[in-house]
Amino acid sequence: MSLIQQIRLLLLATLVLSFTGSVGLTIQSARDTLETQLRLKNSDNAASLALVLGQQKGDEELMNLVMSSQFDTGFYKSIKLKRADGQNGQVLEAQTTAAQAPAWFTRVLPIASAPGVAQVSDGWRALGSVEVVSQTSYAHDALWQASQRSAGALGVLGLLVALVARWVVQRIQRPLDQTVRQAQALVNSEFVTVEEPKIPELQRLTRAMNTMVARLKSIFEAQAAQVESLRQHAYTDPVTGVSNRSHFMGQLSAARQSDYDSRDAGLLLLRILKLAEVNRDLGRVQTDRVITAVAQAMQAWALKTPGCRVGRLNGSDFALYLPQGGQALATSQGLIDVMKAELPALGPLVAVAIGAVEIDGEEGLPQLLGAADGALARAETQGPFAVELVARGGAAALAAGMKGEATWRDNLVDAVSGRRAHLVSYPVLDAALQVIHLECPLRLQLDPNGPYETAARWLPLALRSRLTASIDELAVALALDDIALDGQPRCVNLSISSLQDSGFASRLRGLLQSKPLLSNQVWLEVPEMAAIEHFDLVQEVARQMRPLGVHFGLEHAGQRLGQIERLFEAGFSYVKLDAAVIHGIDSDTTRAAFMRSLVLMLKGLKLTVIAEGVSSEAESRFAWEAGVDGQTGPWTSSLRADLVR
Repeated sequence: MSLIQQIRLLLLATLVLSFTGSVGLTIQSARDTLETQLRLKNSDNAASLALVLGQQKGDEELMNLVMSSQFDTGFYKSIKLKRADGQNGQVLEAQTTAAQAPAWFTRVLPIASAPGVAQVSDGWRALGSVEVVSQTSYAHDALWQASQRSAGALGVLGLLVALVARWVVQRIQRPLDQTVRQAQALVNSEFVTVEEPKIPELQRLTRAMNTMVARLKSIFEAQAAQVESLRQHAYTDPVTGVSNRSHFMGQLSAARQSDYDSRDAGLLLLRILKLAEVNRDLGRVQTDRVITAVAQAMQAWALKTPGCRVGRLNGSDFALYLPQGGQALATSQGLIDVMKAELPALGPLVAVAIGAVEIDGEEGLPQLLGAADGALARAETQGPFAVELVARGGAAALAAGMKGEATWRDNLVDAVSGRRAHLVSYPVLDAALQVIHLECPLRLQLDPNGPYETAARWLPLALRSRLTASIDELAVALALDDIALDGQPRCVNLSISSLQDSGFASRLRGLLQSKPLLSNQVWLEVPEMAAIEHFDLVQEVARQMRPLGVHFGLEHAGQRLGQIERLFEAGFSYVKLDAAVIHGIDSDTTRAAFMRSLVLMLKGLKLTVIAEGVSSEAESRFAWEAGVDGQTGPWTSSLRADLVR
């Protein structure tokens, strides 16, 4: 039994005892008073009757007549006359008059009517004595009415006291409930402070809890800052702040494996020409300014297109990945124009050259890098600010197969409305190689007779046409259908633009509520960027999904987690670390140290941690050693396939 319940029970018992005792004492006092009044009344009536009887000079008939007339008033139970010689005279007795008070009341509270006795005499001659006993029914009626008035008054008073007591208990309970919620939030790794109550004892408790929360929050922030420092050391170039070679290659590899990156893309290699001579003529400080200026120009260009990635491959070489095909030449020329305008001011020898390649289909990274490097070598031979492009058919094929945007949009709408779609499944396994859930990218059949296309094919148009909310709802509906068939948990990723649809969260909630027995098998996730740019929207979706038992998490995370200021308040239940974070941890101690610290921080927030894009046994082994709870990627899928076979 809780403390508040005990207090309520104590107050209730006190009120009941007080009410019962007060009513009992009041009734007992009233009964004693009535018995006294009856005794006095009987004595007075006996004396008055004796005086009248004495005036009859001993005439027995007259005396009987007087007694009969007095008895007929109905207030007496009995009147008895006893002669002086000891013989009984007239005896008048009546049955007890029924009282208006309940029978149980008269039984429980009997009222004694003590007889009144007086001597009857004629002068000095004694004629006998008279005994008078009054009826008690009138006294019981009076006692019943007095009891009702007393109980009513005390009941009203008790009700007022109960209301005051309830207010006092609520005043005590409110800060206690706040403290309980604060403690529960702390268990969920949410750092919540509450207002201090005015009750001194509870004020001290709340102050101590707030102090503890503030201290734990500062510890977490210090840990997060340390993790961010490790991230920068492991993944960024110390001079420019862009991705270092290892991280860029991991990003490039992850992009080529993703369902959401187009198979047709572009890769640019930029080289600062004669960097050794520039360093000798300008000095190290000015040379670092040149390198930083190049990196900033490339980063500014990359920010214009979502999905672009910039990295520094070595001292003089930078790389830029373009997520869409057909843009390599225009991007290269645009960058060269920017460099021509800015770099000569830093030194007369400062110049760059760019080699670019259009990525077509499923070409491997070595072939792409080799082609881009060859283009860069040819650009160098042409002199400063030269551009060389290797067209590998990607842009041409894209242009040849491209239809009008309106036609593409109609096909996309038809595919969604006709449910020409299905989910593919990739397993997420725990350390025992058991399925945690199935990752389920959506495939759409844009042409009724064509193949099912990956998101890289239709997602850009869906974003422009604002159809992502409908597509995500379809994906969740398909996941529920598949779960109903085999009982396997399924994970669907939600687009950032879907979160920005004001009615999306409520529609999604309604869809999940329509199948309440399956909703706890659904895993939903949003990109890391969504939590950075639209934290409140993400938090609201998490708040609506939590009561349904839905697992809500963050995907492609790890590179910018430090920019999510209130990660502990987002409402996530799990985090998937991006493939670029996992890439190379088996061969890079710095990256491995960062991952261990990141996993430790996330587990401190009670989050399940899953590694994405695990591509080799070595990466898998290091990820388990770092403490992840699950893994997915090419290596994991092959393991699962072997187990199934």
